[in-house]
Amino acid sequence: MPEESVLLGVEGRTGRVTLNRPRAINALTHEMVTRISGALDAWEQDPRITAVVITGAGERGLCAGGDIRAIREDVRTGGGDASTAFWRDEYRLNARIARCSKPYVALMDGIVMGGGVGVSAHGSVRIVTERSRVAMPETGIGFVPDVGGTYLLALAPGQLGTHLALTGAAVGPADALLCGLADHFVPADRLPALLSDLSRADVADVLPSYVRDAPPGELGANREWIDHCYAADTVEEIVDRLLDSGVTAAKETAGTLLGKSPTALKVTLAALRRARRLGSLEAVLAQEYRVSCAALHHPDFAEGVRAQVIDKDRAPRWTPASLGEVTDDEVAGFFAPLGDRELSWPVGDSAREAPR
Repeated sequence: MPEESVLLGVEGRTGRVTLNRPRAINALTHEMVTRISGALDAWEQDPRITAVVITGAGERGLCAGGDIRAIREDVRTGGGDASTAFWRDEYRLNARIARCSKPYVALMDGIVMGGGVGVSAHGSVRIVTERSRVAMPETGIGFVPDVGGTYLLALAPGQLGTHLALTGAAVGPADALLCGLADHFVPADRLPALLSDLSRADVADVLPSYVRDAPPGELGANREWIDHCYAADTVEEIVDRLLDSGVTAAKETAGTLLGKSPTALKVTLAALRRARRLGSLEAVLAQEYRVSCAALHHPDFAEGVRAQVIDKDRAPRWTPASLGEVTDDEVAGFFAPLGDRELSWPVGDSAREAPR
């Protein structure tokens, strides 16, 4: 029999979620999201459970995101209905994690990208290791950061979140801490002992003895040019500032941006700026659902997945091909209301401020 894609169980005082698709770096499926949500329903009501812990099977990472190959195929054969249904439940789970009434401990070891950020970085106790690589890389496949990613990145200091959202760059532990995507650094070889202790005692009593200083990161030294360049009003001006900065790393970043989907870049910048004004995580997730539904049917998504995942030629042909060809009206269309298809919340779940 095939192994279960997510393992759920109770170990002492903890409810344990183990994402269990190691060959796919634990990429999320709709079934996995549904089962995690059901487990949270049960564990939040169980007085024996004092914390929820999420980990990933295998050595490569917690979770590489959603199964984008399957999403592309769903658009091709089923019109995308299965994917939008998946996102509806996934985004609700992201908000649910942020509101969890018990400590939600995410071991963000290894690769944590896209949907992996959604099931970890909204938690109350987010732990990174020296192996952590955290990213929202959606612009490289013609998509836009979702799963509450624009909410988290909009809260990052200065323009660091804008830099990460547009470039899709992966950051290590120190930079994840700096950007507010994680809370604590624990060496990877200490995780088994940490899990064992969490099963017997409260998080607040266990964690301090495991936390260490993270190895130095890279973003802090680049804050000056990042904050200046990404404060521009448009993607075109951001690129111009990067090219004119006189900083080698900034010029290289301009080249990175020019290889991404022009449409995705412009929509991402607009989504981040809007997210800063929306306030609550739920409001931002509702916006992301509109954008995701629109991006699903834009030609750049299918082309980006083809180039990066299927053919792997790394040579996407974007439509349109340049930033100047993407109009303001086209960007605004990604934010158009969905009518009765809007992301809604179950009765009793108010759209309140997330606890971060």
